[in-house]
Amino acid sequence: MTELDDLDETAGLRSRGISYQAVLDTDTHEVPPVLRLQSDRYLGSHDVAVDRYISREYHELEKQRLWPVVWQLACREEEIPNPGDTYVYDIVDTSILVVRTEDGTIRAYYNVCLHQGRTLRDEGGNAAELRCPYHGFCWHLDGSLKRVPSRWDYPTVRRDNFSLKEVRAETWGGFVFINMDNEAQSLASFLGDIDQHFERYPLTDRYIAVHTVKYLRANWKVAQEAFMEGYHTIATHPQILPATGDETGQYDAFENYSRAINMTGVASPNLRWTPTESEMAAVSFNSGNPVESTADGLMPGGTTFRVWGAQMGRDALRPVLGDAADELCDSELMDSFFYTVFPNFHPWGAYNRICYRFRPYGDNHEQSIMETYILEPFTGERPPPAKPHVIGFDQTHLDAPELGILAEIFYQDELNIPNVQKGLHTLAKVKPSGVTYGVYQYNKIRHFHNLYEEYLGVGKDAAEQEEGR
Repeated sequence: MTELDDLDETAGLRSRGISYQAVLDTDTHEVPPVLRLQSDRYLGSHDVAVDRYISREYHELEKQRLWPVVWQLACREEEIPNPGDTYVYDIVDTSILVVRTEDGTIRAYYNVCLHQGRTLRDEGGNAAELRCPYHGFCWHLDGSLKRVPSRWDYPTVRRDNFSLKEVRAETWGGFVFINMDNEAQSLASFLGDIDQHFERYPLTDRYIAVHTVKYLRANWKVAQEAFMEGYHTIATHPQILPATGDETGQYDAFENYSRAINMTGVASPNLRWTPTESEMAAVSFNSGNPVESTADGLMPGGTTFRVWGAQMGRDALRPVLGDAADELCDSELMDSFFYTVFPNFHPWGAYNRICYRFRPYGDNHEQSIMETYILEPFTGERPPPAKPHVIGFDQTHLDAPELGILAEIFYQDELNIPNVQKGLHTLAKVKPSGVTYGVYQYNKIRHFHNLYEEYLGVGKDAAEQEEGR
């Protein structure tokens, strides 16, 4: 085993276990080029200041320099399918109203009455007009002024100066994103070449089968970072180690997004024993792997769990994809591909169904909202989206049985999250340099913080100053 003092942080540190690319070499099907992409960007080994997670000052900086200027997920298109459908998206102290207009286009406005400041809508739903519940000022769905009670008493209010303040709204993959900065680059430009990662499994062809909304007592960055690396598997999810490569996964940082790939059917190198193929299958069936629902019998002899599980996955998808299911390689059906689009959007690739969004809980910098969407492929008419299931601060994901085995996995994660938030206050006292992240397995998180520094204008020099305080 390598001694700690011998590590060279710039030498491309990797696990001693089999690499993802080596496993791809054994795939029984043609591997799409996007899975061969590798980003070997060295993103540093410096500590990250604790203040970013616990200080009100950073929260205020985010309110000034992050949320008003960055593209962020508001809702799914399927949540506003018809003219007049509305969706309320709140981010810290700002409320946005997303509207499907009469001609079917999607527009977004600041969710506020221009008369006296009441929110126009408290929740989504269908509306023929946007009418303030307080005094009745009313706007058309396109944002233009429609009606003013006691019109004679408002000589300064005119149709040409009292339209709702619009927010940019653009779509990708069936998701609606908003941006409050009129000068920002387009969503397509911001996302860059991410389309190549989802070309074979378009997210537009999914529907919301499950939607949970969990309130957490932790900063939104603490919460989301628990789902951006696989390093915690060894201690937090040890039950899946026999069938999960954990530290042998691949981490890639691109422009405004990053990717992690964790392998299934490859045992963790941290185990002190070697599981059989049947044991890996049994573990996977109890950990939420998509092939579980098609497993009617035991795995036959003379094959590997990856090959067998992948074929079961093809069979399961054939009613939806037809013959295209046979073109999917083993990795696309067995492995986890979890992406992060800066700052807080986490879609999973291939036919993994998961998608996350994290954000502050209101204007509180030490509470957050974790949303989980389970996006299922379908045939025929689009099923209606699942209603959000709110899981309160004092409830757990175990109270959401619709998540299946993921409820247990998320419960294990949420046991850590508030205790990390609590512990960070102590860490600030005993270790001024901050949080120590790994060089490779925290690649996605380091990538996030590099972008975060750019948006907030703190930079590396400022980070060093923070560490010295």
